[in-house]
Amino acid sequence: MKADICKILDIKYPIIQGGMAWIADADLAAAVSNAGGLGVLAAGNAPKEWLVDQIRKTKAQTDNIFAVNIMLLSPFVDDVIDAVIEEGVKVVITGAGNPGLYFKKLNEHGIKIIPVVPTVAQATRMVRNDGVIALIAEGAEAGGHIGVTNTMSLVPQVVDAVNIPVIAAGGIADGRGMAAAFCLGASGVQIGTRFLVANECNVSMPYKEKVLKAKDTSTTITGNSTGHPVRVIKNKFAKKLKQLESEGASTEELESFGAGSLKLAAVDGDMDNGSIMAGQIAGLVNKEESCSDIITDLMSHYKQVIQTSF
Repeated sequence: MKADICKILDIKYPIIQGGMAWIADADLAAAVSNAGGLGVLAAGNAPKEWLVDQIRKTKAQTDNIFAVNIMLLSPFVDDVIDAVIEEGVKVVITGAGNPGLYFKKLNEHGIKIIPVVPTVAQATRMVRNDGVIALIAEGAEAGGHIGVTNTMSLVPQVVDAVNIPVIAAGGIADGRGMAAAFCLGASGVQIGTRFLVANECNVSMPYKEKVLKAKDTSTTITGNSTGHPVRVIKNKFAKKLKQLESEGASTEELESFGAGSLKLAAVDGDMDNGSIMAGQIAGLVNKEESCSDIITDLMSHYKQVIQTSF
């Protein structure tokens, strides 16, 4: 490890909750932060007013630090940047775009920046910027928008390429995954899929049930032809989208077909027409429990693995 991510972020455990759009709200972020991890609000495509409300609700539920995940392709990204500054958010996690335009503004307000990177090339570009205190190297096992390189291959290469802490993401749901990530040189882990079934997660119950029933082969990748692949649990929506891709549908047609599909699954509970984003590790996630219990189990399992394996 190149630095103690817990000291840098002022958290008890080196566990960052994934910033899942339409899912990672104030209740989930506050619960993770209260349990000693870094809770994360997902701005997604939401307008400034929604994010401000969620930031204030999070502050009302926890005195601990939390982050906002900013999707840089959002049409409201400029307003979102203003919101995190105005509301005094201390950490932002950036993804789905180039954060370079916003580094100066975030730096002026002392906000710590953690970009999500899918490649070594992007990692080396990000560390040239002031204010970047760590990177999240996310492998293709992750749910949602992904790169093409798996966590086992990506993390050590990013670790070797940069001189700041690297947080491993993708395919991690228990203490064994944590131990593996640290052995690869990571300073922390980001976990999304396991928190989908936390008691405090407000995702629709049918969505949770899909995750709880998932097996090792339950996910598939859509959107390869657009250059923006997404890992989801197999359903009618994913099957139809992949069919459209195979028939040569344009990027515009595919994006139109997929518009609003995550909300359909996460909020409305439509398991046929919604996009059920989850990682390959979903097959290991088999019970609902509190965020506190999840983090306690992760840490105790991790310590057990280390003690018995080395």
